[in-house]
Amino acid sequence: MSGSLWLKNGTMRDTLPVIPRQRVAAAPHGTVCADDPLDQLADRLSALAADAVHPDEIAAILESDGMTDDHIRLTYGRADSFALAEDLYARVERHHPQPEAAPAGPWHLGLTGCLLRGLVFALPGLAYVLGAPLLGGPSTAPLLAGAVAGWVWNQALAHRAYSWLGLGDPTAAARALLVGAPAGALLGAAVAFAAAGPGEWPVVVFAAGQALYLGAATVLLVLGRERALLCALTPLLGAVPAFWYDLPDPVRAGLPALSLGAAVAFAATVLRPGRNARRPRSGPPLAASLPYGAFGLGTGLLVLYAGTGDALVTGAGPVVALTLSMGPAEWLLHRFRRVSLAEMRTLTTARAFRRAAAGTLVRCLGAYLAVLLVLATAGTLLWPGAEALGGARLLGLLFVGVVLWLGLLLQAFGAVRSAAVVCVAAAATQTLAPSSGPAVSAVAALVLAVLTCALLVRPTAHRV
Repeated sequence: MSGSLWLKNGTMRDTLPVIPRQRVAAAPHGTVCADDPLDQLADRLSALAADAVHPDEIAAILESDGMTDDHIRLTYGRADSFALAEDLYARVERHHPQPEAAPAGPWHLGLTGCLLRGLVFALPGLAYVLGAPLLGGPSTAPLLAGAVAGWVWNQALAHRAYSWLGLGDPTAAARALLVGAPAGALLGAAVAFAAAGPGEWPVVVFAAGQALYLGAATVLLVLGRERALLCALTPLLGAVPAFWYDLPDPVRAGLPALSLGAAVAFAATVLRPGRNARRPRSGPPLAASLPYGAFGLGTGLLVLYAGTGDALVTGAGPVVALTLSMGPAEWLLHRFRRVSLAEMRTLTTARAFRRAAAGTLVRCLGAYLAVLLVLATAGTLLWPGAEALGGARLLGLLFVGVVLWLGLLLQAFGAVRSAAVVCVAAAATQTLAPSSGPAVSAVAALVLAVLTCALLVRPTAHRV
């Protein structure tokens, strides 16, 4: 009988037939004895055994072919499948295929596209520069409360839409966004209204526009319309003169309104397929998206705390640096995965892969922190009225950067629950004890570093 091995991507690899038990008769005098059955098995399984990075992979192949320990003892003289796999691993030379120069796939993302996403993450900050004089007071609580609510909702919504796209149903993804984006906008506006005090209606109006923009931006980013979103944000470039000159109030109000209208119009256009879509009978469970919302809550609060948490414009330097750094961060996440997959094809032992993966992880994280440091320094120098980044504040910003990047990396590998727990715990601690700042971020960064090393240096974590 023949066996077959199901791989993680759902494909089936045919294996060679199991060697049946045979009764071996004594060879007549002068005849040549048969070859060693283990040599025959090594020849037959050479193609599969040559790809293995650990003997346990060969043991799994043997067990999938139905080889029992009794059969292995009688036929090959080994105690069990693991002992036989170790012998096969030692006999068969590793022949990993060389990676292509520029293979296609989801982990091969261009740097230009990632930088574009980083730009569209940061440009909305110019709306606050334009709107700050119109808000009628120093309170930013409604804006911050609405922003956090929007981050939580839209992180979970994006995961649900991506789940439908992963199932090959873009119409269902469009329908989920069509229903979820307006609901998130209403939620953000309601939270901002609840957090507002008497006479703060200008702040509530601005927060409602912020919530509407977050929903439209989520739609465009999930569906890959970054360039459309960039076009919608172009009017906000009119905020640059506002750093040095006092612009008329109609201009300050009109530019964000124009940008918001364009973003909503583009989102409505791309959601047309979802308008007539029927509600699917089944799909990804709603509970699967909750950890992504929790991760958005934790990281959103940590990013806010990286600034002053109070000033709308003067404390925005670290926040702008973190949002701009998300573009390079995304590219480095893809690079880590791409390099790790290439190392799996070329390295011959699990120990060598662990060492190489750890080195790649350190280099990618170091590159991200270097980019964040450059952006933070440039923001402090170029942003008018920005507060200087002292040693403790800069260290806290870098720790938050480590938390963000490692959390996103764990999320990309499916370990979002662990990342969410750490980020929410850090954000809650800093909320209850604001002076803990850098210490809390440092502990969270250390915990995520341990989790990342424990998970991502294993070859099995990178199987696709």
